[in-house]
Amino acid sequence: MSAIITATGLTRTYPLPRQSLFAEPGVVTGIDDLSFEVQAGERFAIVGESGSGKSTLLRIIAGLDAPTSGQITVGGIDVSRPGKHIKALRAELQMVFQDPMSSLDPHMKVRDIVAEPLVAQKIPYTADDIDKLLRDVGISSDGADRYPHQFSGGQRQRISIARALAPQPKILIADEPVSALDVSVRAQVLNLITDLVRTRDLTLVFVSHDLSVVRHLCERVAVLKDGRLVEIGPTEQVYAEPQSDYTRRLVAAIPTIGKALAGAETSDLLLGNEPEEADAQA
Repeated sequence: MSAIITATGLTRTYPLPRQSLFAEPGVVTGIDDLSFEVQAGERFAIVGESGSGKSTLLRIIAGLDAPTSGQITVGGIDVSRPGKHIKALRAELQMVFQDPMSSLDPHMKVRDIVAEPLVAQKIPYTADDIDKLLRDVGISSDGADRYPHQFSGGQRQRISIARALAPQPKILIADEPVSALDVSVRAQVLNLITDLVRTRDLTLVFVSHDLSVVRHLCERVAVLKDGRLVEIGPTEQVYAEPQSDYTRRLVAAIPTIGKALAGAETSDLLLGNEPEEADAQA
């Protein structure tokens, strides 16, 4: 495999307002000296808590922001500096956002939403092409003439995925794509993304704060804290043998059935409730 994303020494700082006329303006650092590669066809995760730099890095990869210093190439395109060449990135890379309701135009029919990137990039298409995209994500073709509010949250995210796949990109960026969904539909959407990435031979960049989701979906993971890369490696290795204290805390915070049961038992004891007989026998 060859690298489809290469980042070297990426730093992004933002100026702060001056505190006085003579004081030097301060800066806040979004990301600090990040270097990594993503291989073509890889399922790569970026993990960290709020404020870790995930969103800043995501915007730079997508060509929506430029680093203060360092270099990044995506699909052979240097996106380190703004310019007309960034337009070529839209054919290579598409995004699925966190909240499908806010990312879909409520005034557009689903058919037009899915076709939107094709229209923007002047790619010819037919109604059958849109119907097939919807079927591929589990939406019946008769839903093409409905509006986003007529669908459930999980269905709206499927529509978002269909829109991202329409121009046949090589790279799919998923920004917390299941965090706004009910627990009952998260696994379905994750399985759909996994199947589509495999059948379409996509490179997936998956952004999340949840290591349990990443473990289900991705082969390799980069852990960010305060804008710096604290750990990177195969997902199972990072999960089983985390090298940094921060990653160990993230792993320890993953909910499990055992932890949930232990928490429930502790609550019962604090409330003075005796375990039910059936539970005690179990």
